[in-house]
Amino acid sequence: MGFTPRGLEPDRPTHLGRHDGGPEVPNVTNRLNASLERILPEKRLFLRPDDETRFVRLRPLTQLAALGGITLAFGWTLVASSVLAIDAMGAGSSRDGIIHTQAAFEERLTQLSQERDARAAEALAAQNRFTVALEQVSQMQSQLLAAEERRRELEAGLDVVQSSLRDALANRDGQQAVADAAGTDAAADPARRAEVTAALDIVTGELRQAADERATAVQEAEQARQAVAELSVERAQILARNDEILTQLEDAVTVSVEPLDEVFRSVGMNPEDVLETIREGYSGQGGPLTPMGYSTRGDAALTNSETKANQIIVTLDQMNTYRIAMEKLPLAMPVKQSFRYTSGFGRRWGRAHEGVDMAAPVGTPVHATGDGVVIHAGRQGAYGNLIKIQHELGVETRFGHLSRIRVKVGQRVSQGDLIGDMGNTGRSTGPHLHYEVRMKGRAVDPMSFIKAASNVQ
Repeated sequence: MGFTPRGLEPDRPTHLGRHDGGPEVPNVTNRLNASLERILPEKRLFLRPDDETRFVRLRPLTQLAALGGITLAFGWTLVASSVLAIDAMGAGSSRDGIIHTQAAFEERLTQLSQERDARAAEALAAQNRFTVALEQVSQMQSQLLAAEERRRELEAGLDVVQSSLRDALANRDGQQAVADAAGTDAAADPARRAEVTAALDIVTGELRQAADERATAVQEAEQARQAVAELSVERAQILARNDEILTQLEDAVTVSVEPLDEVFRSVGMNPEDVLETIREGYSGQGGPLTPMGYSTRGDAALTNSETKANQIIVTLDQMNTYRIAMEKLPLAMPVKQSFRYTSGFGRRWGRAHEGVDMAAPVGTPVHATGDGVVIHAGRQGAYGNLIKIQHELGVETRFGHLSRIRVKVGQRVSQGDLIGDMGNTGRSTGPHLHYEVRMKGRAVDPMSFIKAASNVQ
């Protein structure tokens, strides 16, 4: 078999192509062949059996069609391989992205919690200062009331002294009149007058001291009222800032829960059922109980902040429950090295294909995609060497066509653990991994779990 230029034909050619006596080729085809003759000259493929020579004529149009088909096939293969390689690299980095995103979110939550605690401490300090100021005001008011009471007592005593003085003066005048009338000596009158004057001086001093104490108490009470007003403003500002931080924290955790809800819905699971199942397994309580204290101040701002704080705690508990559930789901990639998707989930050649196929060389490591317990590790029909892992929440994963099994039945594995090597056992046309995910016995698309992991980034 070989190629011979046109015009150098053997003596006895037997044509497999169209002869001169056959139907004529359309004029358009002849013109196209003539135009392409300069670029793609006509070739003849000779076949030489023992007793005769045959040839196949390759005209320019035929050569052009063959070259175009080869070019299209090569280009499609190149594009498909590039897309699959990009998808493989993106899926392989999804787990690292989840860990990085979760760490960044937890760091942000920690910062907001620290700032909230700082504002709460400032609010508590302001509350304490406010309480001290109220106590000072109360003391000042008590002192003011005592000074006022003392002043009233002194005024009452002064009235009594003045009444006694008037009586003494009236009595003196009467006695003076009697003495004058009797002609007696009233030499003792200056001593009595000095006694009355001394008593008046004492009462006047007491009244002046009471007035001074009252003025001081009034001034201190006014200063205490101003301090209480300033502390009230400061306390209101701190409470407003604390409420703002709580609002930001509440919005952050609420927004962060939405993609987690979508993750479970995308894989066909009810988020409420998932949360209830996880809470049943993590519901331990205990410890001594002490009576609950209740505030009697009736502060509406504190009540609002406490309500938001309680809601944040509930949402954070929901996020933590989601985190536990995601750790139990098989969301990781079973193959971390380079591979090529060769078959997806669904109908294939008229039959249901209940998993995805990932092709790579024999011996490529295969990893567990989630925490679970090995329930099968051995050969099973068309699967060849098969590993089954039972996860929580009714999810099971299967790894088929393995060349080597590295786990045993009953062994507990964690996400990312090496469980086997890729192979070509069972009904297989080449080395690859057949990966399945089943929920309560029903096969689901494994790509929904793999893509769900990237939705939380």
